[in-house]
Amino acid sequence: MVDAGVNESGGPVAPNPAFAERVAESFRRQPFMELLGARLAGVEAGSCAIELPYRQELSQQHGYFHGGVVGTLADNACGYASFTLAPADASILTVEYKLNLMAPASGDLLIARGRVLRPGRTLIVAQADVFVHRADGVEKPVATALATLMLMAGMADEPPAIARQGDATP
Repeated sequence: MVDAGVNESGGPVAPNPAFAERVAESFRRQPFMELLGARLAGVEAGSCAIELPYRQELSQQHGYFHGGVVGTLADNACGYASFTLAPADASILTVEYKLNLMAPASGDLLIARGRVLRPGRTLIVAQADVFVHRADGVEKPVATALATLMLMAGMADEPPAIARQGDATP
């Protein structure tokens, strides 16, 4: 990662001034986020928030948000927080993440807030905290994730040409 630098309040400075638009465009190209009904709720240099309204189709057998959905939002929040600090000619890919589920995700809205802990030249470490917002206005923490992401310098953030079933392999 190009040295992101630090602003006067100690926060990171993105090397790409159009980072917010770039994140929004990339997020729009994720069919899985669209399928889930997730929306980008906030983007700043080094951080990102993603929200997902509750639907029964996203729940497990007890009616809570499914742990896979919680993990997906945490992964994406870490990824897009990291992507805000990537140069314009680079992309981000998750290498690994660890998810701690701390409480049942029972609420009307799932919110994942990701932030970069360490922006490296090749590997970035990010954290996401996931909350549920309940109808009574209470926001409750339900999970936290720690992720390692790889900066892919010189790789555009666009879909690769993927061979479909039945296509000849190059």
